[in-house]
Amino acid sequence: MRRLPDATPRGRAITVDLEGESIPAIEGEPVACSLIAAGENVLSRSVKYHRPRGPYCFAAACSHCLMRVDGLPNVYTCRTPAKEGMRLERQNAYPSAKVDIFETIDWFFPKRLDHHEMFAGVPVAEDVMARVARQLAGLGLLPREAGPAPLPPRTFHTPVAVVGGGAAGLEAARVLAGQGVPFLLFERDANLGGRLAHGAPEDNAPFVPEATAFPQGSVVKNATVIGLYDDEHGRYLAVASREAANLRLLKVYAKRFLLTVGGHPPTLPFENNDLPGVIAGRAASLLLRKHDVAPQVATLVGHGPELHALAQLFTQRGVEVVAVVDLKGPLPANAHPKAVVGDGLKAHGLRGVTALSFTPQGGRKQKVSCDAVVVSVPVTPGFELARQGGAKVEFDADAGHFRVEADADGRTQAADVFVAGDVAKVGTAKDAAAMGARAAQALMGGLS
Repeated sequence: MRRLPDATPRGRAITVDLEGESIPAIEGEPVACSLIAAGENVLSRSVKYHRPRGPYCFAAACSHCLMRVDGLPNVYTCRTPAKEGMRLERQNAYPSAKVDIFETIDWFFPKRLDHHEMFAGVPVAEDVMARVARQLAGLGLLPREAGPAPLPPRTFHTPVAVVGGGAAGLEAARVLAGQGVPFLLFERDANLGGRLAHGAPEDNAPFVPEATAFPQGSVVKNATVIGLYDDEHGRYLAVASREAANLRLLKVYAKRFLLTVGGHPPTLPFENNDLPGVIAGRAASLLLRKHDVAPQVATLVGHGPELHALAQLFTQRGVEVVAVVDLKGPLPANAHPKAVVGDGLKAHGLRGVTALSFTPQGGRKQKVSCDAVVVSVPVTPGFELARQGGAKVEFDADAGHFRVEADADGRTQAADVFVAGDVAKVGTAKDAAAMGARAAQALMGGLS
């Protein structure tokens, strides 16, 4: 990964401190982005086998980018803005993440290590083994000093609470505003749009409006919804809102909840799929479109329309694409010249990706050199918040994932919980926007 030569200035050039070394960064961009752009692709070690870890999803949905930031452990650096002088430390390694003596565990136990059974029933030895396992598997150390005090909590009451500012949430907000229905929309990012703003480009995708296009105060950015609860006053969202450098807890009571949270970027089961340099497709498009950071030589694997759209985007921005492996096929008419239907994936490298091998359909195994393997597959619906609110979740055997059970208008088993977008049915941004509009119309029924 590197910052593209034609990158446009996107903020003030600063430096951050990585274990005593000054690393160039851009103020305000995710610090993990600055690190990989500077060639620092190993950010931590895995908990059990101490394998090298680099950022994968850039959505705080995995643990590959957790670091100690200014003394605070287990910080998602993919979502932490870089600032001048920020102190960064890798975790779960000794003496360092680059050379970790505990990675020998992976060599001594090439098949698996079950510490629950090791020396079980042996006096003294089982106690020693339990202590060793806990020491090796710890995620960081406790802070050396107290963190900043949170801001006083605030309480809001609104007819409709919308969670997510992507295609579905924005279209729902447009419908609600047009009907004069008060609402609050919460978006965890600093910008609206989601994949509309930084995903692989889609034909006929909706435009991304500014927050000023909606009633004043109705859109709250940098606000992460962490739960849907009930108390004696009714049902409310618990929201962690970042204001300047501090967090504030918001309690948001509503009569209707519209959840448009999208999904999580999954990975694929292939050998060495956890190497630094293996990265999710939507993470790769975000890095490229928003921060001008991209691989020099990339391979893309997966299936679905985003896979081929991302290959086109890479080529347009000067990234050398040496292979596009579609695991399902058939190839679309606009497929990349290096695209094939294939399987048998294996990533190669020690501290990071150096090559990918695969077997084209009807052909012989091939191996191509690259510095990134981009995994682009349809997202897994983020059903957790809806299930917490009482919605029914079912397994979609055809898609291979769980999703929220809802009708065409987004109604769920919980009368006050509606869903739209990828959380209900994975599809295009245009599909998500249409679902958001229908859900907004449906939930207005019965509101005074």
